[in-house]
Amino acid sequence: QPQLEESGGGLVQAGGSLRLSCAAGGRKSIKYKMGWFRQAPGKEREFVAAISWNGGNIFYGDSVKGRFTISRDGAENTVHLQMNSLKPEDTAVYYCAAGEYAPAWIYEERGGYDYWGPGTQVTVSS
Repeated sequence: QPQLEESGGGLVQAGGSLRLSCAAGGRKSIKYKMGWFRQAPGKEREFVAAISWNGGNIFYGDSVKGRFTISRDGAENTVHLQMNSLKPEDTAVYYCAAGEYAPAWIYEERGGYDYWGPGTQVTVSS
């Protein structure tokens, strides 16, 4: 079972940028579908972005389209989330997820992922 570890969270002013990264340890021979979700206090965990195992398919949640960009390192199970034009409503704990056995066609739901990181806090001040 791979261990996922997020990095890059922090405090930023509205309009600023942050770059999150997530490395999935484990066997390098397995390429995982990777995704980002976020959860604000008192709210459900929300889909943010996802990328297929080969980078050929990319999906974004409606609230981040045009502002966030997901990418992955070609040879590694490492995924990045570039977040621009941040808004206070982007404040949340951001979770990295990896899918290995879950249905390959599910990207925007938690059921599409088998493994989760502990999360990293992103706070956007107004």
